Amino acid sequence: MSDYFEIDFLDVDAKDSGDAIPLRYKIGDETRIHVTDGGFQKTGDKVVEHINKYYDDPDTIDAVIVSHPDGDHAGGVRTVLEEFEVSELWMLRPWDYVDELIDRFARFKNKENLKKRLKEIYPNIAALEDIAEEEEIPIYEPFQGEKIGDFFVLAPTKDRYLDLIVESEKTPQAVQENIQASLVKADSSLAAWGEESLSSEDTSHENEMSVIQYAKLCEQKILLTADAGRGALAEAADYAPWAGLILPGIDRFQVPHHGSRRNVSTEILNRWLGDILPESEKPEAGTGTFTAIISASKDDDDHPRKAVIRACIHRGGKVFSTEGNTLCLSHNAPEREGWTATTPLDYPEEQEED
Repeated sequence: MSDYFEIDFLDVDAKDSGDAIPLRYKIGDETRIHVTDGGFQKTGDKVVEHINKYYDDPDTIDAVIVSHPDGDHAGGVRTVLEEFEVSELWMLRPWDYVDELIDRFARFKNKENLKKRLKEIYPNIAALEDIAEEEEIPIYEPFQGEKIGDFFVLAPTKDRYLDLIVESEKTPQAVQENIQASLVKADSSLAAWGEESLSSEDTSHENEMSVIQYAKLCEQKILLTADAGRGALAEAADYAPWAGLILPGIDRFQVPHHGSRRNVSTEILNRWLGDILPESEKPEAGTGTFTAIISASKDDDDHPRKAVIRACIHRGGKVFSTEGNTLCLSHNAPEREGWTATTPLDYPEEQEED
């Protein structure tokens, strides 16, 4: 069979949005199966069932990647690690770096106490570490420059990751320093083509820790962003040429953080996807030059944001959202009985405002 790929964005089947992305690809004589995130803890069984049904009931998963420690991404990975033989687990653990961090935490002088506290703060990845040790699964660090199969890690760098740990609202250093902003649900208003109202607020430090992956499979440029924010996306764009990626130009784009307005900006999207098209080149409904995928729950009132859907379409994207359905991006992949093409989202004539 010729080279192919199939990347599945599973509906996590929960009130809140989450990410669970199994994928399989064949390049030359080698076929690999990866899992990036597993949704919530209860999503794990669904990930396992999907892999068994559509990836020919494999015994081994080549790589499992935990993008960042949030429970809507890391929770379901537990089941994957327990149900399959996993060759590699790629996951960042803050307590691995206590030697480099201890001097940056005024409240901690003892490394073991800091390590214990960090495990308490990030229980999802602490649980995965325990399972990996029990199952004898090697754990690797997905820092910028690493390669996982055919996927390059574009972000984070180690230095930036360590800064994010120290600055996080969850960590001991930041508890007294953090000032919480109130969240106000904005009204929607009619907007002209090309107008973009993307939030000036930053996403969380944990989201900024997200592992960003890039691969060129079957001549298609694929970007997996998890919950990355503007800082992570800028860092990844800076590194892209070292991975053979000249920007702008992505063919398959995972929209960060379920379509949140706090994770992207006009400048960042221009850098990755290209400038806003003039209205005269506005794509017809259902057409586009690239595909954008949003992992969002149908019961999540906050995601995806209309402003983000508009922003992707402004650059020529066809935008799809899971919202109750599992979506598959594929090229030349084995046929699946009962699967049919789905309809892209319509262009919203209104958007949220600050």
